[in-house]
Amino acid sequence: MTPTSAGSGVRASAPGPPADPALLGALEAVVGPRRLHHGDAVSGPASDWSHDEALGVAAQAPAAVVEPVSADEVARVLAVAATHRVPVTARGSGTGLSGAAVPVPGGLVVSFGRMDRILEIDTENHVAVVEPGVTLEQLDEATAEHGLCYPVYPGEYGASLGGNVATNAGGMRAVRYGVTRNQVLGLQAVLPTGEVIRTGGKVLKASTGYDLTQLITGSEGTLALVTEATLRIYPRLPHQVTVLAPYASVDEVTAAVPRVLGEGVAPLVLEYLDRATMDAITDLTGLDLGVDAGVRAHAEAFLLVVLEGRGTARLEEDTAELGGLLDGTGAIETYVLPGPAARRLVEAREKAFWAVRARGAREIVDIVVPRASVPELLRRATGIAERHGARIAGCGHAGDGNVHLSVFSAEPDGDVGDVLHNLFAAGAALGGLISGEHGVGRGKAAHFAELTDPAVLALMRRLKQAFDPGGLLNPGVLLDPLPEGDEPARGGTPCPL
Repeated sequence: MTPTSAGSGVRASAPGPPADPALLGALEAVVGPRRLHHGDAVSGPASDWSHDEALGVAAQAPAAVVEPVSADEVARVLAVAATHRVPVTARGSGTGLSGAAVPVPGGLVVSFGRMDRILEIDTENHVAVVEPGVTLEQLDEATAEHGLCYPVYPGEYGASLGGNVATNAGGMRAVRYGVTRNQVLGLQAVLPTGEVIRTGGKVLKASTGYDLTQLITGSEGTLALVTEATLRIYPRLPHQVTVLAPYASVDEVTAAVPRVLGEGVAPLVLEYLDRATMDAITDLTGLDLGVDAGVRAHAEAFLLVVLEGRGTARLEEDTAELGGLLDGTGAIETYVLPGPAARRLVEAREKAFWAVRARGAREIVDIVVPRASVPELLRRATGIAERHGARIAGCGHAGDGNVHLSVFSAEPDGDVGDVLHNLFAAGAALGGLISGEHGVGRGKAAHFAELTDPAVLALMRRLKQAFDPGGLLNPGVLLDPLPEGDEPARGGTPCPL
């Protein structure tokens, strides 16, 4: 059976069952009355705790929300949850796009908004130590004071570091610096059994036992709750140049990417945008790129390249070399954008989600394939859209093969589950994965289960069982609950849903 999608970005949530007074009393004893929320505060229309930004995952009201301020409080909260058999969902800023922060109805949300301290900026070891509620904007401001930066930026500076670690967030700068996983050196985390553990540290390499840091990173709150992260930071390069190259077809754009990277160009950003996506973001922002009207009329896709460097002379040489290279790959024209327009275009590209959502996108997927396979994935996506009477627009991190496809239905409320599943299957057939950076969450869990090797799923379930024997942490996220009739793994009883 093909998995189907839920409603499109539904934000209203029906009130859940009344919270158990004994549960509320036990939680209040840990965090106090002002940091415990329940009733209308968590299920009313003003509540943000029932959803994230996933378009296809409906909001769900938790029984209660707690706001801890320390790892000790998190451990005590999880002990309460274990005693009362209540499922737990961790929440940062709620900017995720996969539904991983949508709670189980009647469950408990642990909101990390008050754990927002930058504990250390270590300029000698080039690391930052932060609590999970610290936002990217906070960290950027703090590192800038030292001439440093944290390079991962998934398009929303209000996103929390804890959420980024949980989902292994990426973004446009991944082609140069990698994703969150490449930056996380160590963690403090609380297991659902109440144990507080530390993994890794300020060291850049290790060959000592299992790498629990990397296992927890990207686990979407299903294995442990992260309460502190040690992150790599880098020198902040002062100069940037932004180049925009229109092409007559998407195929030409994606074919140009291996040439750019193969010549040794090391861009900070290497993105493609099709005409529909470029129109959406420029219309939303009112941005005039200064592209000749005749060129714009013939352009079906655009390549956006940002270079950075320590000095202007070398950067000018690299820009000239890049321009010649792009001309040789069939670019209609190349434009070096002036500073204000360049910044606005990069910001607009980072907000592409909001632009296509405003135009009625039903879903946005983030399939990743080997970058040489991107043209074929886009060809298959076109065929899938035609067969289902849908429309698909796209942009993506061309340098690392991460394609973002916006799916529009012919009917305003039409189901796009079959379209999504066929897109995911096409990506898998090309050696890719269904998510490059947003995560699986609730929205893609059924597709993930159907398209993944059963032996891999079984191993993941055993890992989940080892970390979370009671099945308390984010049940239904990443891994669907066991099919009816299957016996749970030994050592624990799954949390009832």
